[in-house]
Amino acid sequence: MKCKIKEKFESRSKELMIKAEKKYKFWVFIRNFLLVLIGALVIWVIYSNLLSSYEQKKYQPLGEIVEVDGKEMHIYSKGEGDNTIVLMSGLGTAAPALDFEPLIDGISKTNRVVVVEPFGYGWSDITNKERTVKNIVNEMRLALKKADIPGPYILMPHSISGIYSMYFATTYPEEVKAIVGIDPTLPQALKYFGENSPTMPRYLSYLAPTGIARLALMISPESFLPIASDGTYSEENLKITKAISAWKGYNKSVVNEANNIEDNIEMTVGMKFPPNIPVLIFTTEKGEIREDGKNTLSFYKTQLTNTPSSKIILLEGHHYLHWTQYEEISKDVNEFINSFNENQ
Repeated sequence: MKCKIKEKFESRSKELMIKAEKKYKFWVFIRNFLLVLIGALVIWVIYSNLLSSYEQKKYQPLGEIVEVDGKEMHIYSKGEGDNTIVLMSGLGTAAPALDFEPLIDGISKTNRVVVVEPFGYGWSDITNKERTVKNIVNEMRLALKKADIPGPYILMPHSISGIYSMYFATTYPEEVKAIVGIDPTLPQALKYFGENSPTMPRYLSYLAPTGIARLALMISPESFLPIASDGTYSEENLKITKAISAWKGYNKSVVNEANNIEDNIEMTVGMKFPPNIPVLIFTTEKGEIREDGKNTLSFYKTQLTNTPSSKIILLEGHHYLHWTQYEEISKDVNEFINSFNENQ
């Protein structure tokens, strides 16, 4: 009897020891896995930041660097003419001067075309200053002044910059000759459609220095590049666009801008383009009519001024119409400019 009890005890002890050993090996595996993962992350962060430093030295700014509020801001200019067109980029467009390149080449044949890259974009610095519409517009105005590019300007906003163009034209009407919107976001749109403003997770700005944008770029490079026919953008352009996307992707200035949209709309929702300023809006043909009869076209009609030159042009394509319709846009912009020059 004693032998059987002893055998059972020894067997039970052996089972417990085996289980304890398996549990120990499991936690050793988890520990080692986490150490390898942390080590790999540290190596990746160091590699990504070293590569960014190398790329920033290799790919120098296309235009001029001016000082704005103690930070460096990049401003690119091309062409000559009686009109100065200021291209304003959409939210998260990593390298505006490169993104607008085909459109710049077309419009600059008869006009001076300027791209002011806001803080957080392209070759401009990242800033801690709040991305309010007031700050963004005044930084742009100061950059233009520092670069000795006088107004009045033809503002050409894409997407979210429509809000900034509204504030610019309403607050400083003597500095604005006309507005040309590329599927612009305008302050009254959310109220018109009964929608809420988008936001961006704040934690992204903390992840940016880890090289998350570079990793995303390696996994899905097409998500960061213009959707355009082969040859529209040069290989050099696309190479630099990818590099800048890796440096600037999800940085704190862009995240802050995204999370200021609601406040910026609230600040401008009561504004209208000055009635004497001609307004041209390009938008896509795919604006579906809702049950209440509203669509993008009907909204934009409420935003036109009463000048004879103001109008809307429908184009086939993506929200980034200038990726594919740059030739048509260039032609229509020149006709638009001629029309309001004749009426003056």
